[in-house]
Amino acid sequence: MADQCILGCILATLFGLFAIYYLVIKKKVQSANKYLLEARSESVNSIATTNGECRSGNVSDADVIIVGAGVAGAALAHTLGKDGRRVRVIERDLTEPDRIVGELLQPGGYLKLVELGLEDCVTKIDAQRVNGYALFKDGKHAQLSYPLEKFHSDVAGRSFHNGRFIQRMREKAASLPNVQLEQGTVTSLVEEKGTIRGVQYKTKDGQELTSFAPLTIVCDGCFSNLRRSLCNPKVDVPSCFVGMVLENCQLPYANHGHVILGDPSPILMYPISGTEVRCLVDVPGQKVPSISSGEMEKYLKTVVAPQLPPEVYNAFLAAVDKGNIRTMPNRSMPAAPYPTPGALLMGDAFNMRHPLTGGGMTVALSDIVVLRNLLRPLHDLHDAPILCKYLESFYTLRKPVASTINTLAGALYKVFCASPDQARKEMRDACFDYLSLGGVFSEGPVSLLSGLNPRPLSLVVHFFAVAVYGVGRLILPFPSPKRIWIGARLILGASGIIFPIIRAEGVRQMFFPATIPAYYRAPPVK
Repeated sequence: MADQCILGCILATLFGLFAIYYLVIKKKVQSANKYLLEARSESVNSIATTNGECRSGNVSDADVIIVGAGVAGAALAHTLGKDGRRVRVIERDLTEPDRIVGELLQPGGYLKLVELGLEDCVTKIDAQRVNGYALFKDGKHAQLSYPLEKFHSDVAGRSFHNGRFIQRMREKAASLPNVQLEQGTVTSLVEEKGTIRGVQYKTKDGQELTSFAPLTIVCDGCFSNLRRSLCNPKVDVPSCFVGMVLENCQLPYANHGHVILGDPSPILMYPISGTEVRCLVDVPGQKVPSISSGEMEKYLKTVVAPQLPPEVYNAFLAAVDKGNIRTMPNRSMPAAPYPTPGALLMGDAFNMRHPLTGGGMTVALSDIVVLRNLLRPLHDLHDAPILCKYLESFYTLRKPVASTINTLAGALYKVFCASPDQARKEMRDACFDYLSLGGVFSEGPVSLLSGLNPRPLSLVVHFFAVAVYGVGRLILPFPSPKRIWIGARLILGASGIIFPIIRAEGVRQMFFPATIPAYYRAPPVK
């Protein structure tokens, strides 16, 4: 009976807050037309036409041009090529990438990899199976396993060297006879009467060429120089990662990602090979201690190292002494597209979230599944009006999965960061203890984190369940005015964390995806 009352209070609080937010705060309307025209002038070139046809010295016979061959671009090239599309991929650098992120694929992302027929890309690269997470805070720890009981035994997370994974997918894509992989730098999109017709690019040897296709998909990553013409690029940089590799290190929990709720912000560790562990130290803000002056080494040894589990302490110090320390800004950018005939953004060029939860590749692979299913009924991509309608549906169809993962990443990062504010501190403690309860209290959030159950309503319910749980701990059994005040601020703080993120993601499409146009729900019969 008590449990039912608690559940009723949580649901009443949740729906009350949501109703107030939805009724009082109206969604902003983005007046971006003028901005779009100014942005396009920098990365789009208009072309002249003769009798309505595009003319070029190098006319491509591709159905799709893909800019970039990272995780999103390579996976998309293989997927569309397998469906019989003629695909041309233009990648700036085809050598093996060396990055400190994009190394953890959640189980939900692995399922998408299987759906795309790319699961063998995590073989022969010394990828490690990941079965869940371990949380550490103030000497306490909790093990959170992925709920994989209903899946095939092969389903789990995977962690690996990012470059090895990308090279495997590039090889897989290039093995298809109708996929052409070329090294070159795309300098601009080619536009005719408001429709993107292709790209201008420089080849490896400096030759300037133009390639045409009815559909151009831009997947050139977080540093994209083309996104300004296709979306509203409001990039936020909440923090930076300081990355290093720990060698011959035994983590406290084998085959698990490790999250240390440190001060001032989280520290991540997970295996990327049989002998290497990736360590990522989050540093809030856009500036990190200087590596060249020795400030970074001092910060890592005096501030970070004492907060680590004893099992990894010596390996961490050895990695710091070795000196191969790298930094990377953590970018966040909501998907705010300008629907453009003939063009589409995907991957980090389109949508980014804080990498704390490792959800980026899951979102990208999920988007590819959505796009593949959308394009399959279309035999002729040259029918620009129909193609444009289908591409607009892509933004609606991707929302529930992508926005859930994005919102979770942003909300968890804010909760996991240390704060002098007592209400934020209570929220952080409540989140750790709530997840430590196990059962439904951990299974639901971990299902969201892993991409196995990316449902927006489930995310909101669990987030406010944590807040209500924190309030209950404060006011029971003997409430005081101070504790009640802190509890009220905790609830308001939780609302202030999650609702702005949901608002940026788009409330209507996130929670009410049924507004999909009829022409997609009943596609043409092949």
